[in-house]
Amino acid sequence: MIRNATAVWNGSGKDGNGNLTTQSTVLDNTQYSFTSRFEEGIGTNPEELIAAAHAGCFTMKLSFVLNEKGFTAEQLSTRCNITFENGAVTKSHLIVEGKVPEISSEDFQAAVKDAEENCPISKLLNTEISSEAKLLS
Repeated sequence: MIRNATAVWNGSGKDGNGNLTTQSTVLDNTQYSFTSRFEEGIGTNPEELIAAAHAGCFTMKLSFVLNEKGFTAEQLSTRCNITFENGAVTKSHLIVEGKVPEISSEDFQAAVKDAEENCPISKLLNTEISSEAKLLS
């Protein structure tokens, strides 16, 4: 399987702008720029997209890990905080809350750690990855 996205940039790094389009067109000429990356401008940025990819991948992997252990989550919700400093992505921190009937806290924490280490995006990222988890009742 191969997936793709296309980036188009016009102008200088600081004053230019660009757009991103994904194969599925979920992003379709979506704006990004210096201000959307380093300030609070309108549009997306690479770090936000990495956060979305890591949160989505991890959460799906966690669902599979739970299934392998005989559990089905009612809901999993993950926030991914990407740290970008000194020109590099230096950390990805996953914060997950899960509502999983009949699972112990210990089994949930073990499943989270497994998903953190083994989701494909975690394997791709060459940075510090950490997580914290809260089991909801």
